[in-house]
Amino acid sequence: VQLVQSGAELRNPGASMKVSCKASGYTFTSAYIEFVRQAPGQGLEWMGRIDPEDGGTKYAQKFQDRVAFAADTSTSTAYVELNSLRSEDTAVYYCLTIVVAASTVVASWGQGTQVTVSS
Repeated sequence: VQLVQSGAELRNPGASMKVSCKASGYTFTSAYIEFVRQAPGQGLEWMGRIDPEDGGTKYAQKFQDRVAFAADTSTSTAYVELNSLRSEDTAVYYCLTIVVAASTVVASWGQGTQVTVSS
């Protein structure tokens, strides 16, 4: 199970960011993709999740007005888009999944994507 994320982004305040998370090594529609972030000096913050099977989403209340997740089953890629960026959104963004098959549980994280919001 492997998740590979897109590269670092530098954005101005008020702009949008979009990070991709390409999955491989398992059936993409069999497990949720979760998105979390970690700001400098802070702990992990859960942003929400998407079910690639039907596109269903659940967003953390803090982000629900300006975040969107998407999943493209043709490329096994999930996306997180965050709008109206502010300096506090500077963080490393991660995708992760937990795949259960028979009695085996595999947790996999993407490598992280640095997003910097600065004018």
